[in-house]
Amino acid sequence: MRHLTVAKKDFRDAVQSRALWSLVVVIMLVMVFVTYGYTQIPEAFGATDEATFGGLLFFTDGILSFFVPLTALVVCYKSLAGERELGSIKILLSLPLTRSDAFFGKFIGRTSVLAVGLGAGLAIGLGFGAVLLGSVDIVALLVFVLVTLGFIMVYTSIMVSLSAVTRSTTRATTLAVGFFVLFELVWDAIPIGLVYVVEGFTLPESLPDWVFLVTQVSPSTAYATSVIALLPDVAAEQGATVVVGSGEVDPGSADPFYVTPEVGLVFLALWLTVPLLIGYSRFTTSDL
Repeated sequence: MRHLTVAKKDFRDAVQSRALWSLVVVIMLVMVFVTYGYTQIPEAFGATDEATFGGLLFFTDGILSFFVPLTALVVCYKSLAGERELGSIKILLSLPLTRSDAFFGKFIGRTSVLAVGLGAGLAIGLGFGAVLLGSVDIVALLVFVLVTLGFIMVYTSIMVSLSAVTRSTTRATTLAVGFFVLFELVWDAIPIGLVYVVEGFTLPESLPDWVFLVTQVSPSTAYATSVIALLPDVAAEQGATVVVGSGEVDPGSADPFYVTPEVGLVFLALWLTVPLLIGYSRFTTSDL
């Protein structure tokens, strides 16, 4: 349980970050603004019917798909690299603590910080929406919160692990920003580019089914698809589909076994475990 000691200290240190709370304030303001807009003029936000709490949840996951990665980057990129660069990691490990305690303590601590900060923004936004709508779907809300917590853990895993593989905060920043740009800003264009090349430098009228699988590699896309997988009734009511580049894939009507919303859950699980295993291995075997 010594990793919990590290986690508690890391939480107290990280929660004092001005950058974190600046982002949290921005998230709160964005959530309140778009929630009000969605409840008052839902058609302007892509809704085909009147505003509902289920629709608000699916609209919110699009916002979180951007802010969770960004906030995780800011909070986690120096978690271990900063300690190693300053030399304070040696002081930490001079206590009766192992590298395993330090690594997993950082992961738990930063996850807790992100959960508290983002949870505050989510609570205000959805609470405001529930008041305006006059209704709340408790079961859908609980499922959505649990999936979002899993998404937070995924990005904490990625960013802490990237921080664990280097002793330089400059390199950690480069790795974290590079990951964010590639998988959150550029990735949707990659399968479209592959289709363009495979089809002889032309785009077909409909995208092949394997494009859906490639798009799920992006953690935020996997998160959005996981919400559909775990809230199928709400998704059906909202007509939720997975956007792929300039087209859409309806996971419920595709033939290949891999074109299902559950694939998003598989990729989230992989993003949670694989970076942790790699980061832990590199951190415990490298020179401090």
